[in-house]
Amino acid sequence: MRVIDHPLVSLAMLSLLFIGISLLYHGSSYFSNQFILSQNQSLCNHSNFSTSSTEECGDALECALAKASMGKKTVIIAVVNRAYVEQDVESDTTMLDIFLTSFWLGEGTRSLIHHILLVAVDQVAYDRCKFLKLNCFRLETDGVDFEAEKVYMSQDFIKMMWRRTQFLLEVLKRGYNFVFTDTDVMWLRNPFTKLSKDETEDLQISTDVYHGDPWSKKNLINTGFYFVRSNNKTISLFETWYGQKDNANGKKEQDVLFDLIRGGVIQHLELRVRFLDTIYFSGFCQDSKDFRAVTTVHANCCRSITAKVADLKAVLSDWKRFRKLDNSSMENSQWTKHDWCWKSWRTPKQTNG
Repeated sequence: MRVIDHPLVSLAMLSLLFIGISLLYHGSSYFSNQFILSQNQSLCNHSNFSTSSTEECGDALECALAKASMGKKTVIIAVVNRAYVEQDVESDTTMLDIFLTSFWLGEGTRSLIHHILLVAVDQVAYDRCKFLKLNCFRLETDGVDFEAEKVYMSQDFIKMMWRRTQFLLEVLKRGYNFVFTDTDVMWLRNPFTKLSKDETEDLQISTDVYHGDPWSKKNLINTGFYFVRSNNKTISLFETWYGQKDNANGKKEQDVLFDLIRGGVIQHLELRVRFLDTIYFSGFCQDSKDFRAVTTVHANCCRSITAKVADLKAVLSDWKRFRKLDNSSMENSQWTKHDWCWKSWRTPKQTNG
């Protein structure tokens, strides 16, 4: 009789087969559970990324600045509130949308959008920023509502400008150079190609009216666009500037800085300040006369968001028409008149400020 046919041997083989199947089942369950656990752990780590990342950076602002930096600790900063990111009933776009569109339409500007730090002064503006997947930072100010439109020179407008100055001082103290830009500035070309690369120049600031000399203190400055390098001199300038807030007698921060410049702060702090030519860094106060050179267009000399949006849409239309021209074309391009902005000064504006 063969051994395989013995009843005891057959029973032993069946037992071994059962044990093998049992081990295989429990082993696969164990490894499956381990895989699931490892996946859950991975998801948990991902969900805590912002917390651990903040701990590594130091705080939320440092993380936001580091993420937006383009190298040499340089960022682009813009400040927005609800009025700049939400459409009203009659509008089809927002100031923020137009601002971002200019980066799409501009020459050499698309990649710069990754280096914008959008500073939101209310929750709606912050939520909109996050929805657009931009680099966002929520700037909180206790007891102040910055949501509504702040009409030029209203009390709330002045308060928001001073809060902005305080925030930018903090950025300088952290060692970051920055271009500050209002969102009513259209970026038609990469401004870094026109800004001076001379690192001894501390501040390069736009002008409402340019008088032909980049070093003349007679140029009428505009704080809606400027490039500042972080160093002890510029930190002292911003501290002196912000320190005038309570003695400003209703002046906006731009006027206070202009007074400081006229009063000798540049010489006192041994600053080098370049005033930017409106051929390149233009605005509604003084249009650039050269479409082939213009870099930014600012809706200055304008009172309301509605007017700015209407006239900036015309600017982008003018720019698109220019871009369609042949390079050899001798056609002299002209800007559409800024009628909405001129009329905005005639229309009384109701405010809460």
